[in-house]
Amino acid sequence: MSENKDPHVPQGTQGVKFVYDFTEGNKELKDLLGGKGANLAEMTNLGLPVPPGFTITTEACKVYLESGEEPAALRDEVSAHLSALEKAMGKKLGQADDPLLVSVRSGAKFSMPGMMDTVLNIGLSDKSVQGLAKQSGDDRFAWDSYRRLIQMFGKTVLGVDGELFEDALDKAKQAKKVTVDTDLDAAELKKLVTKFKKIVKSEAGRDFPQDAREQMDLAIHAVFDSWNTDRAKLYRRQERIPGDLGTAVNVCSMVFGNLGPDSGTGVAFTRDPASGQQGVYGDYLQNAQGEDVVAGIRNTVPLADLEGIDKKSYDQLMQIMETLETHYKDLCDIEFTIERGQLWMLQTRVGKRTAGAAFRIATQLVDQGLIDEAEALQRVNGAQLAQLMFPRFDEDAKVEQLGRGIAASPGAAVGKAVFDSYTAIKWSRSGEKVILIRRETNPDDLDGMIAAEGILTSRGGKTSHAAVVARGMGKTCVCGAEDLEVDTKRRRLTVNGHVVEEGDVVSIDGSTGKVYLGEVPVVPSPVVEYFEGRMHAGADDADELVKAVHRVMAYADRVRRLRVRANADNAEDALRARRFGAQGIGLCRTEHMFLGERREMVERLILADTDEERENALKELLPLQKKDFVELFEAMDGLPVTVRLLDPPLHEFLPDITELSVRVALAESRKDHNENDLRLLQAVHRLHEQNPMLGLRGVRLGLVIPGLFTMQVRAIAEAAAERKNAKGDPRAEIMIPLVGTVQELEIVREEAEQVIADVERSTGVALKLALGTMIELPRAALTAGQIAEAAEFFSFGTNDLTQTVWGFSRDDVEASFFTAYLEKGIFGVSPFETIDKDGVGKLVRDAAAAGRATRPDLKLGVCGEHGGDPESVHFFHEVGLDYVSCSPFRIPVARLEAGRAASTSTGSDHR
Repeated sequence: MSENKDPHVPQGTQGVKFVYDFTEGNKELKDLLGGKGANLAEMTNLGLPVPPGFTITTEACKVYLESGEEPAALRDEVSAHLSALEKAMGKKLGQADDPLLVSVRSGAKFSMPGMMDTVLNIGLSDKSVQGLAKQSGDDRFAWDSYRRLIQMFGKTVLGVDGELFEDALDKAKQAKKVTVDTDLDAAELKKLVTKFKKIVKSEAGRDFPQDAREQMDLAIHAVFDSWNTDRAKLYRRQERIPGDLGTAVNVCSMVFGNLGPDSGTGVAFTRDPASGQQGVYGDYLQNAQGEDVVAGIRNTVPLADLEGIDKKSYDQLMQIMETLETHYKDLCDIEFTIERGQLWMLQTRVGKRTAGAAFRIATQLVDQGLIDEAEALQRVNGAQLAQLMFPRFDEDAKVEQLGRGIAASPGAAVGKAVFDSYTAIKWSRSGEKVILIRRETNPDDLDGMIAAEGILTSRGGKTSHAAVVARGMGKTCVCGAEDLEVDTKRRRLTVNGHVVEEGDVVSIDGSTGKVYLGEVPVVPSPVVEYFEGRMHAGADDADELVKAVHRVMAYADRVRRLRVRANADNAEDALRARRFGAQGIGLCRTEHMFLGERREMVERLILADTDEERENALKELLPLQKKDFVELFEAMDGLPVTVRLLDPPLHEFLPDITELSVRVALAESRKDHNENDLRLLQAVHRLHEQNPMLGLRGVRLGLVIPGLFTMQVRAIAEAAAERKNAKGDPRAEIMIPLVGTVQELEIVREEAEQVIADVERSTGVALKLALGTMIELPRAALTAGQIAEAAEFFSFGTNDLTQTVWGFSRDDVEASFFTAYLEKGIFGVSPFETIDKDGVGKLVRDAAAAGRATRPDLKLGVCGEHGGDPESVHFFHEVGLDYVSCSPFRIPVARLEAGRAASTSTGSDHR
């Protein structure tokens, strides 16, 4: 923090400086001065026309928020800086005959639109308004400024309902039969001031303050208080902004855009924030103050029109915009005012932009020599790339919204409503596009989900079965649309009395969670076409956005250390993953290979009473498993494929106990006994678990059902041998799931090695099949040093690790209390979306270190959903993992973020 050079300005407690003149700061002091204050100081340093003023630091705000009172030294510091400002301006705050007026604005480190409205014209009173009228030579301007102060101060500082002021203003315009406030004359505005003061007295229980310093102090406190308003908290949660930063306060001498047609106010962007194109972008409003542009009270004109209105100011503004963009090396968002032909700069900041604009601007700035490729990589992020990859609805289309749920998997999907997987498959095969609507999905719905254009559920959250599977397939998904009453038996959903029958067309937006009736037109994503290989970045007619994405991705791939694999269970998903840049498969879930028609074979395996029956069931499954693996190894030839042995809760392969009991009871009442159903019911009762996710699954299943894991290992080994004989290059890795102790792993490993040796002998092919485990239980992480003795690789299953560390059932808690936890600030973000660094993350970090201490060449990866989460990818890079694995559709995001994590450029603070 810089030292105070002025001996007349007092210091705060223990020498802390709480107030900085605009001439003292710079753009690097955002933590202390907030974004607005730091940038006002930077523009002042650049010699740009900024009205004089000072900034109260975020440190003062923190003291106020913690203690309920401003720092003891703050008042004297503000007084000293106010005196210096008054001396520079040649007038005093609120001076009756010639008042100095100031604005008070909030300004946190990160831009937080709508946190607190600006208060303009502080210093006006019943006396000083007369002096302003005399000095300006314009009675109307003076009374217009006074009514604005009372309106803004009443709403923002005293908490008066803003509609009361708007209603009074509307009545005044109606009485004169005009539509805009500029048509009200001085006498009418004077009456409006009287009315506004009565509103303040009635609603706030006090008179509007006539003392200028009291006005300023109350406004400063209002800025401090605004940090913890509900809307500020909500915005910070959405943007993941820390809650302890506090906000700065900017006190700036007023310049007036409402002095007549030679005055005005506007906003400008150095490039189009929607597309990134260079040009003249912005709005201007004559005879207006800043809030008029934002409020939309009057229609603005395009910024380019300013050239015809005031060419001198326009030319100066263009020059300043070029100066700022070159200085900040980025798109700048600018606010300005023209006072009787004099241009003043009120704010600049690095502008927010669309995802497409972010990629275009980053590469444009590289071409202009303003930034290098490393910095360009920091200017974009995975969330923006994900936005560009999903199709989107036409924003101009007319829509009828039915409801809204959780935006679980982005994209735009349209189809006929169906309520079960069988219908989804049947209609899809007939050429119909369908939306699968369920209360919630389960593994049995997989085929229907594949057949559907999108999935809509009334239950579940972002990491429910529907959401996870949909993201893996790149399917649009909206979950937890609680307003929708889904009746699968009657094949319809109802919402607010409206009924959607099966076959009715619906549209779902996975980017917003909105559900619409009827077909909403969609716009395809060229970025996905590029990743799929159907559009080439080097083609003459290539989309400019595609070229920009290609350049950024190419650099990310060059610099990243983390490799990126895919979670894929079949050849089709594997091939798509490869097109998207996957460097192998980090998780092949074999339980998905046992659904559909094969489920009956698994039932026979579970029902087997004798060794012979069990062996026959396994023999029946072996060639099918082998065929699956041959196709998978061929699709990923030359790249590693990690196959997880069977790991479902056993109940997923058995009929619902209630349904089966009813079926058996009805059969008995008809004396139509079904021996298989009776045996199945007995097995279901025998194997029924209260909490199957923590029961007989994973390695436990392989140890309890003899031959199950060895059958799978044999299928993998024989498939690898077949591919080698076909001159392929299979690189299979076998992963044993849910290990909690090294003894479990040793038993399965020994059996697996015997099977692999047997296959080598019978085929004459030498196989190198790595054997490792999935670390998904806290005990496995805590004993990783022991487990590494029997494992050649670890893959962290962060989905289950998060469930077991937190004691959460993912599918249940998201729908029940996660919303409350997020609102109360217990979570900043769901631990199933972004890795919980302090808990789950510590286990991952410690297990990785312990594992490598035992086995230095231990390969480390992660295969939970966190593998595709941008923030989590940075953590996995930091911890030193070798790769992340994620859904095919998230591979480009993981590649980009792995590059950003590895990039040595710190970049600017872009949010």
